[in-house]
Amino acid sequence: MESHHEDYPYTIPEAFVVTTADILSSARPGSRRGTMENYIKRLADLEKIALDFQGVKNAYAISAGRELRVFVTPEKVDDFGALDLARRIANRIQSELRYPGEIKVNVIRESRAVEYAR
Repeated sequence: MESHHEDYPYTIPEAFVVTTADILSSARPGSRRGTMENYIKRLADLEKIALDFQGVKNAYAISAGRELRVFVTPEKVDDFGALDLARRIANRIQSELRYPGEIKVNVIRESRAVEYAR
């Protein structure tokens, strides 16, 4: 057990397994105390970037921050505008934030029409 932080030499084969497990568990978001605050801040920063754009109603960072769902007002953003907005949000995320992997920006434009037959 004492060799899993590499302070002591590996004396038994299980020490390699314990070291590997420690490395894998520490890589998870929120696994260490200091990283949980950074993780939550990163999600909030993603949402804030999207909310800064005109026509955006709500934004939610989901899937551990690997996807950003942006809901827009259909009267203010048309179909082509939604595509342009997704591109502009993605470019701003690339320029302002540091993150592992990639982030999918999903702009959702929903309009509903309801009528009743009586």
